[in-house]
Amino acid sequence: MDLSADLAFARSLADTADAISLDRFRAADLHVTEKADHTAVTDADQAVERALRERLAAERPEDVFLGEETTADTGEEAVSAGHRQWVVDPIDGTANYLRGVPVWATLIALAVDGRPVLGVVSAPALGKRWWAAAGLGAHSFDGPLHVSGVAALGDASLSYNSLQQWDDDDRLDALVTLSRRVWRTRAYGDMWSYMMVAEGVLDVAGEPDLKPWDIAALLPIVEEAGGRLTSLDGDPGPWHGSALASNGLVHDAVVEVIRRA
Repeated sequence: MDLSADLAFARSLADTADAISLDRFRAADLHVTEKADHTAVTDADQAVERALRERLAAERPEDVFLGEETTADTGEEAVSAGHRQWVVDPIDGTANYLRGVPVWATLIALAVDGRPVLGVVSAPALGKRWWAAAGLGAHSFDGPLHVSGVAALGDASLSYNSLQQWDDDDRLDALVTLSRRVWRTRAYGDMWSYMMVAEGVLDVAGEPDLKPWDIAALLPIVEEAGGRLTSLDGDPGPWHGSALASNGLVHDAVVEVIRRA
């Protein structure tokens, strides 16, 4: 499978998204509403998803679309609804976006038969972008990506996103136990934690309560950088409601700590 053309197209989609989202970032008239699940959505989220969906309809009409703001079905059936499916989170980190915090990004993935094989994570307010496709390696504006070589859990650096998420998922004890086993913990949050795992500056990142569009673009980047990305329970794929990324060397040890806790 040659994904070179798809990756170039995905990066051009990220250019489209960046132009819209960056223009509305910290705008005084940013419009914010509340969705049915009580999470926020901005006019920028909606505009980015609409623009990407329109481009995909025009330039990849036979492919299927799964997006945060317009797709109701979020289960495994939705992700594998077509042979080729684009999975989009228009702005990952909307809470940061609406508060003016620059840690947010557009996530774009291509799943083939339900398996993400291509991912682009574009964070224009940080001046960063990461991308990968199966067999083509993982890259950023700074060059190729590779995970760390830390092999002992006691030497690992962990990012856990937020205490509230783990507590709401009844996993706070697991996080506390894990924090006592690793060298260092921080909560960098959202997509950035996973990209730092791919860059080799973090060794573990994870969080519960996620949707497929939160995970799909991250998976190829982490894996092509030499790492692993599963659910917190070790299940493969982006449809199990959580994510755990690591350099691969400490992955099984982290899963075992979470399971025991």
